[in-house]
Amino acid sequence: MAAKQIDQAEGEERLGILRHSAAHIMAEAVSSLFPDVKLGIGPATSEGFYYDFDLPRSLSPEDLITIESGMNQIVASDPPFTREEVNKDAAREMFNSQPYKLELIDELEDETATVYRQGSFVDLCLGPHVASAGEVKAVKLLSIAGAYWRGDESRPMLQRIYGTAFETGDELESYLKKLEEAAKRDHRKLGKSLDLYSIHEEAGAGLIYWHPKGAIIRNIIEDFWRREHAKRDYDMLYIPHIAKVDLWKTSGHWEFYQESMYPPIDIEGQGYVVKPMNCPGHILIYKTQLRSYRQLPLRWAELGTVYRWERSGVLHGTTRVRGFTQDDAHIFCRPDQLEEEVVGVIEFASFMLKTFGFDDYEVMLSTRPEKYAGTAEVWEQATETLKRSLERLQINYAIDPGEGVFYGPKIDISLKDSLGRTWQGPTIQVDFNLPERFDVNYIGDDGAEHRVVMIHRTVLGSMERFLGCLIEHYGGAFPIWLAPVQAVVIPITDANLDYAREVALELKIEGIRVEVDDRGERMNLKIREAQLQKVPYMLIIGNEEMTGSTVSVRLRNGQNIKARPVSEFKSMVKSAVESHETI
Repeated sequence: MAAKQIDQAEGEERLGILRHSAAHIMAEAVSSLFPDVKLGIGPATSEGFYYDFDLPRSLSPEDLITIESGMNQIVASDPPFTREEVNKDAAREMFNSQPYKLELIDELEDETATVYRQGSFVDLCLGPHVASAGEVKAVKLLSIAGAYWRGDESRPMLQRIYGTAFETGDELESYLKKLEEAAKRDHRKLGKSLDLYSIHEEAGAGLIYWHPKGAIIRNIIEDFWRREHAKRDYDMLYIPHIAKVDLWKTSGHWEFYQESMYPPIDIEGQGYVVKPMNCPGHILIYKTQLRSYRQLPLRWAELGTVYRWERSGVLHGTTRVRGFTQDDAHIFCRPDQLEEEVVGVIEFASFMLKTFGFDDYEVMLSTRPEKYAGTAEVWEQATETLKRSLERLQINYAIDPGEGVFYGPKIDISLKDSLGRTWQGPTIQVDFNLPERFDVNYIGDDGAEHRVVMIHRTVLGSMERFLGCLIEHYGGAFPIWLAPVQAVVIPITDANLDYAREVALELKIEGIRVEVDDRGERMNLKIREAQLQKVPYMLIIGNEEMTGSTVSVRLRNGQNIKARPVSEFKSMVKSAVESHETI
């Protein structure tokens, strides 16, 4: 990008240039502190930038303060960024002590390399950059992490420094406050403190153990999921967790998806793998009998647990795991039914997200990847169907080129949480290829066999990831209908204990999830602990409440509600549950 184009850049483009320039300034500051540093790469990201370094020792949080101070000195001196084109031999000489840069130079297709200088620091880079370092005024270094060179576990482990930069100090301050709030909502921290789930290294990384309270939330979600699917004429299936390797060879997963699958295990001389997906199993059920065009569409759903190989470095709480339960479904339909079915799935997914409190989301249409099954013509037909469906519903979407799955294009819906962060959610995929591979047909009104079309879809994603998203969206303060404990009854003294238990029993009979805190602790401590557990209601029971057959209600936000009859409290909770209130 020429200097004139940099000046004209706006919005996200301008911010990306600013952040990439900040990464270079950081690399210069690190090089000043560690003259023998080996430089990796330093791109801008959606929320900041990073740079990878091979250093003689491990960095500490205190080092970030020193490096940031060095960056501020460079910004104050305001050296210009200047671009140069040199031949590859000159570039090799320029970076003769930088093995990672030499590797990148060797891979260049052109005989010239582009470098940028600011002051005495030079880096291999395509650019563009801001005119001078003085433009990078609002910058903050955030964290240190390990990163394999080029993401390859067989290559050296480098130290990655993350930072962010903004046009103004106010924007930076606002972002840092958002990070602070996000840290409070971290589902890994809240999942532990709220006793929802755990992960055990001795059992294996990336595998979730659901505790009773977490299981309650999951059961509520799954029960609601089943009811809504029944309303839309879905039937439920269950399939095994393992299958012969041959099944995955037929489906194409072994050819196109093997790097995400676990290796086979030998069972009586046959190779079996744990399933990475549910679709081949659903196809086998379809093929157990001839299907008439009159029976279609068939909508089959399963809360199916699948297992996928993920590197340990990318595992993250419940949101990136190795075993997870998809809210999966496959629709077998005729070509003339396809668009209507896609529209129905999009509407269903929108309903589900809104019910759980997600009113804002982004939609991407992912097109044919480089490595794909089937013909380009079939892919084009499937992609056009997805486009028409989105446009029919007047849904704004963006194209994500080449990000479809190997067997078909897809719609990805990323939901936005209360902090504006996006989370992977529902996905809708049109598939002409698996029906071809498995010879999946129906008998048409002409008496001949015709190929079905499949729709693969989820309307939430996975139970594990969705739980993590819910925790962070609500900060652990789940709406009434999802809260694992909806009320805690707190007797002021032991003299009030029997009445407290009577109240709890009356509520339990009505299906309200309630506990009695009968410990011999002070009332204020019990209230405080219930608030920390994000319990929606605390019912305070004293002599006055016993005499009047009432309860005094305290909300988890500290608000007190005047005493009311137990029957009135029951109605209030049941109304909130039935309406799926999300406040």
